[in-house]
Order: sequence, then structure tokens, then C-alpha cells
Amino acid sequence: MTASENWRPGRRVAIVGAGPSGVSAGLALLKRGFDVRIYERNPAPKPLGGVVLLSVPVLAVLRDYGIDINDFGSFTVTEFRNHKGKLRARLPFNSLIEQSFGIKGWYYGMLRSNAFAKMMALLPVGTLISNRDFERYEDTGSDVTLHFKGGGGDQTDILIGADGVRSKVSVQAFGEPDLFHVGLRVWLAWCDAEKVPDLPRNMGNITHSRHIQASYFPMLHDGKPGFEWWIVEPVAEHTPEPICVKSHVQGLLANWAQPLPRFPEVTDFDRQIFCWDIYNRPSLSTWSSGRVVCLGDAVHPVSPYAAYGMGMAIEDGYFLGRALAGVDLTDSNAVQQGFAGFEQDRVAYVNHHVEFARKLGNVFHQMPAPLAVVRDWVFDRTPLLSKMISKDYLADQEAMSLSLKELHVR
Repeated sequence: MTASENWRPGRRVAIVGAGPSGVSAGLALLKRGFDVRIYERNPAPKPLGGVVLLSVPVLAVLRDYGIDINDFGSFTVTEFRNHKGKLRARLPFNSLIEQSFGIKGWYYGMLRSNAFAKMMALLPVGTLISNRDFERYEDTGSDVTLHFKGGGGDQTDILIGADGVRSKVSVQAFGEPDLFHVGLRVWLAWCDAEKVPDLPRNMGNITHSRHIQASYFPMLHDGKPGFEWWIVEPVAEHTPEPICVKSHVQGLLANWAQPLPRFPEVTDFDRQIFCWDIYNRPSLSTWSSGRVVCLGDAVHPVSPYAAYGMGMAIEDGYFLGRALAGVDLTDSNAVQQGFAGFEQDRVAYVNHHVEFARKLGNVFHQMPAPLAVVRDWVFDRTPLLSKMISKDYLADQEAMSLSLKELHVR
């Protein structure tokens, strides 16, 4: 019997969207004995973006699912600098977290497609059901009926909406998302490490000029060392992409300290660069409605300053699986309690990081020139940036990491 044929009342979980949050939720719930069907509108899932940074707790979740994280990504020391190369801050490592998880450091870089493929490989045959374009659902209070374009449907005990920033599940559950452009565009690229052989293989830099961010990190793709590099630039919504991307990118990096100006020369612009404009939505106070709950970009698209979009999506799936462990899904009260526990763990935590990322985007890219001069003077000459990173970015993640005792190895 395949996973799609095993469909027991009280154990049925339907997931719309086979992205990182949907697949993570599927793996977490399968591990806890639920029957899972993941519906994907495309012939096959296709993760957007080129490269990704995953933090230690995310790696611990993936290890718990059954992924071998040895040589999974490239261990990185992270520094913050201005565009001339002056050091502003260094991301600290928490030795207690390293010891608890048995994983060194904090960030690991890898190709998004490689990380996602390893997650997909863990799904049992029949779990993923492709070419099913979700249209709407009916929540009767005792179960949920799904309807797909072109006809057909399914009945489930609970529905998980993991269908991205323009989620149809989320719209039906919570109304229109009021998406807004945050005024930023990201150019995300990667290259082989052999093209820049003199660069340290475990050092990454996040650097800023007056209104541009340009950064690079070591990574692994199929076990081969490389470097991911990216640029965040301010743009108005609907600004067309430049005709010659390479010339545009080189122009943005013209006055940067090395090694960033070298990366465009060793990058294949036909297959090693990805561009997207960033949209957010107002933060939600709840991610569930009746027997429906949403995850990832469906309820919290995140700006690049969190460096945490895929990671938060994977964590969402894990926390939902943990919250529903042992729940009889025919019991509406138990389902509501499970959803409430999940939201208690995640909503305020995630909203903080999404809003802090958006705040940093405004600070580094939208600030008027006179204030930007003062900002840079302060960041170059005081420990303010380091304090912001520790207090507003790392503190909650470290507390969350230390609370995941079931994932600790020591």
C-alpha cells in the first residue's frame, strides 16, 4: 500500500504546496504516524532561488528527519563590514548551542535545490500528488473537503496551507493578504570555489554601502565547494530588470572592496543567478482557522535581512508536527489545542524576525542620505550594530534552539 492509499480517518493530513514548509510538515507528521498527502499544482516541485543559508537548529531538524548533515553545507564565520572593507561586527557563536546540537558554528551555505532534494527523497512513494491545482476548501467542523481546478477533490481531517506568498488557502482562511512591495530587489548568485581559490572557505561577509548590500558566503553544491554571493538594491515596484544583468551588477559593485567585484567575472549569468523582488504582508496574530492551518510564506513572507526564509519554513513544519503528536484528528478540541500550541511556539517568534528584517531593510536601503551618513558613522565607530544583532536577531533564535531538547545530542 502506498502512502496515498493509506488514508485513515483521524490520521489524515492534506498539505497544499510542496515547498520547504509543506514538505517539512509532511516529514514531521509522517514520522509521528499520520497519513499525509501533499498536493502540488506543478508537475514537480521547484524550489525558487539559488542558494540558502541554514542555521544550526534547522540542520538539527533535518537531521531528525533522517538527512545526513555531514558535508551538507559549508560552516561559516560571519562578518559585517562597510563597502570599503572595514569590520563593523562579527556574528558570535554560542558554545552551549554548538555543544547541545553537536554542530559547529551557526550558518551553513548550500544550494537550495540540493537541500530541498534531500528533503524530497525522504517522502514515501505516493505522498506527493502532482498536477493538482487547489481551488478552495469546505470546513464542516468535523473534516475538510478540498476542491481542485478541473474537478476532483479529497476529504481530510486537517488542511495545511503551504502554498506560498500568494496562498489560496490563506486567502480563504484569513482574507486577502494585503501584500506590499518592500522596495527591495535581490540578485542571488553562486560560483565554484575554484574560480576564487585564494578566498577562505569558512568566512562570509555581509557588507553595505550607502544604499546597497553586497555579500558572500561559502557553500557546498553536491558536495563541491563554492561561494554564494548576492546584492540587495532599492527599487520601486514593477521596475523592469536591466537588459544586461551582468553590466548592471558590475556597476553596483564598482566601488566595493575586494573580493566582491570579482564574483561577476566567475559566475555564469545564464544559470547561476536568480532575481526576485521582495513582498511582505502585515503580520498575522493567528495562523489557523477551524481545521485549517498555514505555514511559511503563506502567512509570513520574509525580507532577505532575516537570512531565514527557508529555515523558518522548515522549522514551522517541525513545530507543527511536534504540536500534533498523539492527537486524534477526529477530536476537534484536540486539534484546536494542537494548533494553539503550535501558534504559541511560532507566531510571536516569527513575526519578530519578519518585522526586524523589514526594519533592517529600511535602515540600510531607504534612509535619506544625511541620516545614512550618520548611520554609517555610528556603525563604523561604535558597537551598536553588534548589539542589535545579538539582542534583536540572535537572542530569540538561541532561546528557541536551547528549548529543542529533543534534538540535542548532549
